[in-house]
Amino acid sequence: MALYGCTASKTDGTSSDFNFDWRFKLERAEQAGVNNWEEINLPHDWSATFSFDSIKGEGATGYKVGGIGLYEKDFSLGKESNTLHYILFDGIYNNSEVWLNDQKLGEHPYGYSPFYYDITPYIGDNKNTVKVKVDHSRYADSRWYTGSGIYRNVKLIAKNKLHVPIWGTYITTPAVTKEKSEVNVEVKVKNAFDTTQDFEVVAEILDATNKKVAEETTKLSLNAGKEKELALRTTIANPALWDVNSPNLYHAKITIRQNGRSVDETITTFGVRTIKFDVNTGFYLNGKNMKIKGVCLHHDGGLVGAAVPKDVWRRRFVKLKEAGVNAIRISHNPGSAEFIDLCDEMGFLVQDEFFDEWDNPKDKRLNMKEKSVDYITRGYGEHFQDWAERDLKNTMLRDRNHASIFQWSIGNEIEWTYQRSVDATGFFNMNWDGNYFWSIPPIGPEEIKRRYETSPKEKYNIGETAHKLAKWTREMDTTRYVIANSILPSVSHINGFGDAVDILGYSYRRVMYDYGHKNYPNKIIMGTENLVQWHEWKAILDRPFVSGTFLWTGIDYLGESNKRWPKKGTDSGMLDFAGFEKPSYHMMKSLWNDAPELYIATQTEEKSNYKVDEKTGQPVEKKKGAWETALWVWQDVNEHWEYANGTRTIVEIYSNCDEVELFLNEVSLGKKKLADFEDHIYKWSVPYQKGTLYAKGTHKGKTVQTKLITPSKPHAIKLTTDRTLINADGYQVAHIVAQVVDADGNPIKTFNPEISFTVEGKAKVLGIDNGAVGNVQDFQSNKIVLSQGRCLFIIQSKKDQSSNISIKAKTSNLESNTIKITQK
Repeated sequence: MALYGCTASKTDGTSSDFNFDWRFKLERAEQAGVNNWEEINLPHDWSATFSFDSIKGEGATGYKVGGIGLYEKDFSLGKESNTLHYILFDGIYNNSEVWLNDQKLGEHPYGYSPFYYDITPYIGDNKNTVKVKVDHSRYADSRWYTGSGIYRNVKLIAKNKLHVPIWGTYITTPAVTKEKSEVNVEVKVKNAFDTTQDFEVVAEILDATNKKVAEETTKLSLNAGKEKELALRTTIANPALWDVNSPNLYHAKITIRQNGRSVDETITTFGVRTIKFDVNTGFYLNGKNMKIKGVCLHHDGGLVGAAVPKDVWRRRFVKLKEAGVNAIRISHNPGSAEFIDLCDEMGFLVQDEFFDEWDNPKDKRLNMKEKSVDYITRGYGEHFQDWAERDLKNTMLRDRNHASIFQWSIGNEIEWTYQRSVDATGFFNMNWDGNYFWSIPPIGPEEIKRRYETSPKEKYNIGETAHKLAKWTREMDTTRYVIANSILPSVSHINGFGDAVDILGYSYRRVMYDYGHKNYPNKIIMGTENLVQWHEWKAILDRPFVSGTFLWTGIDYLGESNKRWPKKGTDSGMLDFAGFEKPSYHMMKSLWNDAPELYIATQTEEKSNYKVDEKTGQPVEKKKGAWETALWVWQDVNEHWEYANGTRTIVEIYSNCDEVELFLNEVSLGKKKLADFEDHIYKWSVPYQKGTLYAKGTHKGKTVQTKLITPSKPHAIKLTTDRTLINADGYQVAHIVAQVVDADGNPIKTFNPEISFTVEGKAKVLGIDNGAVGNVQDFQSNKIVLSQGRCLFIIQSKKDQSSNISIKAKTSNLESNTIKITQK
């Protein structure tokens, strides 16, 4: 396949931001909350404002409860004879009902798919009230934190009665070379007038500087009440291709003109690129063979919950990009339009995933097949039969023009919920903790097939459902690959599931890559959920036919923590809940980057994974070969040099340097070569002395160095910010990081007092977090007990309010510098 890319429509007719000046109250709450109307802006997640609750809360959804919330907004809008009006919701979690002027517009159960209503018939005489009811009383209806409320953007859209409908453009580039790219612009036009309309449709292609590079026009006549789809074809000369390193984008401006006057305009941003998967040699982007260095991401943004400002994602994406990440799997639901826009802009390939469960529910607390039935865990499985096609197709209509999207995933680890598939594998007592991850199937393909075909039939057949979903997907788009994340690929290759998709993704089954390629040589396979460990990446490097991976996970996420209080989430990420870099981040950075990487981690020998071999004096694994089966959470190490004098420590260095030399207080502890460490970790045994631990290495002729310094006593709090200027748009945020330091500015990672912030000026405090998985202090606060001597504090601008903002922090005996931010 030679495939294209584009981003979602940026303007549809007259599109107005509808996020401001709402009212909200809780009709029913599982925790004390807002029972009276309060003024709020969207996006809004009311569960994020709650305290963590170890009694009513469920670890599956991050110990945050839900309830039933009510939203209202008054707005001025009058009837116009030639104009239609729509309200577009990018996502409401969940079970929403919407009214305009007390007339019900509809309901929508799924929390992750976009939807809109035609409000034209119900518009009043300039005064209107929209009401939204959100029923998230089933607050343990997922295996991860969902949030509650209107947590994504809302738009009010005005269209001429002769118009391109919402999501009415579809742009493909079927033939691409360096010299030119064909551009096919499929456009729907609807005539809502009661008379025939004559008009012309103009498609203009604009480059990143807004220069017109191509144009095509066609004239049409459309009968009253009819809709027509037309195709306009043009060519871009010398196209600037979209790539992960150079995400070039174009704009297609679609204008409907009558009598020389524009009556409707839609702008769609798109990128030209080709993608191809080869069953033997892997993935190609624009003809270049490359490995997919992907991460899985859930949709929460830590302290902001599910209502994540674009700047919060941007900060996180910048860090992931610096680590070498080039792809994101949105797990396990469609992402927001804003999220995918950012992937387009920053150069991330995207796997857009539709569902986590199909015909049968998963167990929200324990994963796998449902083991208990209660009210709060009723999830999307209740609605799948009636809503799956609409939700899938709405998602694709919104997203199928995104340059970044290269795969549509129809489901995640679905096999758990079909007992025939589980039983046919031959594995005994599998569990989701991974006890079978390192074994190939105990029986061969023919026996698996025999067991599956002779087993009692269930109400729903996994292969039939997979084919149905894949068919709907291909009805909407044939320019991308259909994929699924398979937890039991040995049976999915046989039961029809694997036949339905173009690519079968392997979930935690790297030991089966050779098995799959040998037994099913015509099926493309890759890793779609794998551990943040060297052994996973090594397995892919050794096999050209495996195109890459999506590691679980890029960032720590709320939820999937049943009965693990006070662990509020899952800490398998390369970044923690506050977006701070973790040791595993630096390991992957050393594997995924050409630039030199050198990172020092330390631990006492007692707590380390390593011990000193008494014969050689060198560190060795306490359990030989343990690195080959390391699981989700990275080994316990510290980013500091502070221990009791004389303590025997293990120093680990994560690096892509061929050779590294380690020094303690300017005394060399020897040079070592990376080739001598099969686990890709340099190691030294070092008796602790305070001072400076210093490492120096070379990579491709370049020298890099890093150090850890034993700090003196706490002296101050150092505040830093990623912005000193924010727009007064009600959206932009500033991230303020506080770190305890000594008199020389060295960070102190072992001193964790309570810190409090003061903010002067017109800014909204979004919250605070220290990034630790066991932190269950309130996010909605200006104080917190630190972890590793640090925390993250986020403020957001206020709309149309210029201000000079000053931020300070203090503990009981430490003061900070002042951060000054201009808001205008």
